[in-house]
Amino acid sequence: MTRSFRGMAIAIAAMVGVVALSNYVVQFEILTAAVIGTITWGALTYPATFLVTDLSNRAWGPGRARQVVYAGFAAGVLVSLLVAPWRIAAASGTAFLVGQLLDIVVFDRLRRATWWKAPLASSVAGSIVDTVLFFGIAFAGVFPLLPEGTGPSVLSLIQGDLIIKLAFALVFLAPFRALMGIVRPMVPSATPR
Repeated sequence: MTRSFRGMAIAIAAMVGVVALSNYVVQFEILTAAVIGTITWGALTYPATFLVTDLSNRAWGPGRARQVVYAGFAAGVLVSLLVAPWRIAAASGTAFLVGQLLDIVVFDRLRRATWWKAPLASSVAGSIVDTVLFFGIAFAGVFPLLPEGTGPSVLSLIQGDLIIKLAFALVFLAPFRALMGIVRPMVPSATPR
């Protein structure tokens, strides 16, 4: 088994696992606070998808990173249909695909910049698009759009989730940097400073 094949298999398995877990645990609230919004358990697990995508992009370039995303998308939606309601699986698939593909484009454009710029900017851009699409599709009509009383609203879910994802975009810079020595670029243009 070649290094590239083994690495791709690990990346795809990681992506599928994180997406399926996130689609299940997004159904459960951790807390709702006026300043933060509503936070679900999915907000703590899902940001790892951007780390997997960015490491794949660093190792194999945007073409192979898209393959990891497509495989993660297909398997993730299928597994999610088993562990979550169909509306969450559909919302997740749509948001995941658009957010991850945006992440790949932004990362690739910044790959020659200082090492932290590509993973941070791509994760932030992907997270914003992913969050708005996911909660808009998954919970529109289930929860009110704006906060009413004590329950969650679509806006509070977006707000809480996005705050966590943006924090993780910063936190995941440390493992990205630590793994840069292990995940070496296989494409010539993939060498961040």
